[in-house]
Formats: sequence, structure tokens, C-alpha cells
Amino acid sequence: MRDLHNKSGAQRAQLAMMLEVCAFPKPGNVDRNHDYEDTWLEHFLASAIFAKPAFERAEKRDGSVGELIKEAVALTNFHKGGNTHFGAFILLIPLVMGGDIEGAKRVIASTTLSDAIYFYEAFGLTQVRMNETDDLDVNDPAATDKLRKQGMTLLNVMEYSADGDMVTREWTNGFALTQRVVAVLKRSANGRKGIVDAFFHLLSTETDTFIVKKHGTDVARWTMEQARDVVEGRRDIEEFDRQCRNEGINPGSIADIIIAGIYVALGEGWEWDLA
Repeated sequence: MRDLHNKSGAQRAQLAMMLEVCAFPKPGNVDRNHDYEDTWLEHFLASAIFAKPAFERAEKRDGSVGELIKEAVALTNFHKGGNTHFGAFILLIPLVMGGDIEGAKRVIASTTLSDAIYFYEAFGLTQVRMNETDDLDVNDPAATDKLRKQGMTLLNVMEYSADGDMVTREWTNGFALTQRVVAVLKRSANGRKGIVDAFFHLLSTETDTFIVKKHGTDVARWTMEQARDVVEGRRDIEEFDRQCRNEGINPGSIADIIIAGIYVALGEGWEWDLA
């Protein structure tokens, strides 16, 4: 399969979601060899399939960012595997709408209060973890009233969340980690290995904010340090993976950013099926 950068943005987004979840090994996360008890590989693949209409609308600019994030969540909120791709949709929808990172930045800069309200409605459809200190609680019916009173756009919401969430931070820093993923993928002569290399590149250098919200900062730092030991040959990857799974440590935010990086790399001609 060649010339993937000429495929539609919707197709590349679906492929990025599929390639990320199938990549192995990714300690702590679902992959083609490991499921969690309640969340399986099939749940992630089903979401990649059923998100297609939202991506197609995004590519046509048929709707706003917040509206399309909500549609993507609603389309994929039908299985028993829980939230699989909410963070990925936050990154993919503006990327598909804009065509690339520069286009996504322009899309993000034009978001509105309506986008923020749609986003909170989408958030309410998920079981995504929030920081305990967040006062704009999506489960609070008054949250949208606060948005209206403060006149917050969706970009403002992302700015508000950026300190504690590495996915929303991508909206405010020009997709910095996404661009690092793209660079790692392009350096790899093996597409399948390149995804794993990109995963470990982020896991060994960044504290995953999903782990922070679920287990606390100390566990997130421990995970980063252990990943660094794997990269530098001081720790066995299978034992690290087993410990993460046993303790429910899954770097979900990094997975979302990997998906965004794969999407961008595919658009720039990266060939995932080189071995």
C-alpha cells in the first residue's frame, strides 16, 4: 500500500487509530497480544471503524470542532469497552479539519463558545478521569453556565486544562509531542518498530497525565523511569509490561498522542508497512 499521504484524511485517521492499538509491545496498554478484562483490542478497532462519519465531516469542514468531537464520541460510545479514543479525537478532529499541523492550529484558533459547550457535552458521554482540582466539572450541570458567563472558547478550555493534561496541551504548544512522534517514525526503517520506538520515546521522557490522574504523580514518574531503564537496557520489557498490567498502569494519554503522530506522518508520506 503506497502513497498513503494521498488517501483521505478520514482514512488516515482510522488507520492511525488501528496501527496504534495493534502495535506491540506497549507496556500497560492494550495491543495485539494483550487485552484488559473489560477493554479489548476489538473495542478499539470497532471505534476506529465507527468514527468514520465524523472524520469524513471533519475533512469536509461540515461542522465545528466541538460538534465533531462530540459526534465522534457518540458514534463510538456503543460498546462495553468504555472510553477508548476521546483523547485521540481531541487531536485528530482539528488535524483532519486542517489537513496538517499548521492547518489544525488555524482551526483551533477559531474555536467558539459553542465548541466549548459541545466539548463538555461530549465529555459527559465518557468516563474520562478529571483532576480532583478541576472546578469546571463536566458532571456538574452548572459547568456550561460557567463557560457562558466567562465567554470561554474551546481553545480557552484547553488552555485551562493544559497544565494537567498532556493531550489538551498539544492544542496550546503547537502539537509539540505529536511532532516528536513524527520525527521518530520517519527515522525508523521499520514501520511497526517505529511505532513502538515512538511510544517508548514519549514514555521514557514524559509523565503520562492519564497515569497521574489515575495513580498520582509518583507512579507516573516511576513509569517514566522504568521505561527509560528499558530503553537503556537495564530492565526487561516483558517484566515491565507484566507489572504495569497487574497494577493497572496504562499510559493512555501517550497513546492518544502516538495516534496523532501517526496521522501526521502518514500525511507526510511515512510508510507504515516497511519491514
